[in-house]
Amino acid sequence: MLLSNFDFELPSELIAQTPANPRHASKMLVVNNDGALLDKQASDLADYIEEGSLVIFNNSKVIPAKFKTTKLEFNLHQDLGQGVWKAFAKKTRKVNLGDKIDIADDCYVMVLDKNGGELTLRFCYEQGNDLDAIHRYGMMPLPPYIKQSEDAAAHYQTIFAAEDGSVAAPTAGLHFTPELFAKLKNKNIEHCFVTLHVGAGTFLPIKTDSIKEHVMHYETGFITQDTKNLINNAKKQGRKIIAVGTTSLRFLESASNEDGVIEHERVNTNLFITPGYKFKMVDKLLTNFHLPCTTLFVLVSTFAGLSTMKAAYEHAIAKKYRFYSYGDCCLLTRNDEV
Repeated sequence: MLLSNFDFELPSELIAQTPANPRHASKMLVVNNDGALLDKQASDLADYIEEGSLVIFNNSKVIPAKFKTTKLEFNLHQDLGQGVWKAFAKKTRKVNLGDKIDIADDCYVMVLDKNGGELTLRFCYEQGNDLDAIHRYGMMPLPPYIKQSEDAAAHYQTIFAAEDGSVAAPTAGLHFTPELFAKLKNKNIEHCFVTLHVGAGTFLPIKTDSIKEHVMHYETGFITQDTKNLINNAKKQGRKIIAVGTTSLRFLESASNEDGVIEHERVNTNLFITPGYKFKMVDKLLTNFHLPCTTLFVLVSTFAGLSTMKAAYEHAIAKKYRFYSYGDCCLLTRNDEV
């Protein structure tokens, strides 16, 4: 399928620069399979989820993955282990293999590999480990389009973030507050957490005319044995599975077998969900509004149907919903007929 099928006109003023306050005050568009569109708020979420459902969040925590040195600026995007990271950088023409790039008196990175604007770097430090060094010297990788402020870093983190590793926020989770969690509990809606460390590759634009030719970067995720059992039992009991965010959905789909049973407690996935994909786990998806011609818009169009999503986004634009990381959200139901 051609990338042009997933294009649409998005007024730049609809890209949110600041978060909603409180977080659950974001608008929420409920998109039904019959084409009905309901304008609600994130605080109303429990009203549109069946009692007994299981809601699954991504509890990955954004790390300060942005670095500015006298020689190079780079953004980490994938942890390869043993202190080695992949990073995106600009102006790498003068960077050579083996170069040592000073970050501080007690820390530098060594260039192990170079592939255009992508570098493989090894952290070298006197104390602690690579994550310690990243937390000491890195900056939060805030999207360039949002309004920068003293509290922007705190807003760009879910209230339940727990596992260091993401270089971009799992933004659907930004809408949740203690009050919203209480509403879910009062309706006997259970929740749990998986971890998929979000890489910057998730947000890279598709540059091929055919979406099938686009290659996703790998992202690493894991789940505890107890959570694995909880999700598998809920699925076996016929309870609805709701993913909060495309990252939670991609983890669940990557970790499960063809029968919708989670088999793997750790995954390293570059799953790109495109039309024709058969979903195994997730019944509903809460997600933000995405940019045109992105892997994320392709994913939601695969989940709910391209014509459904185009109509939903046309409605959202007309109603001035806010898009992207700090934007509003929509609740989608899986459409198996597309």
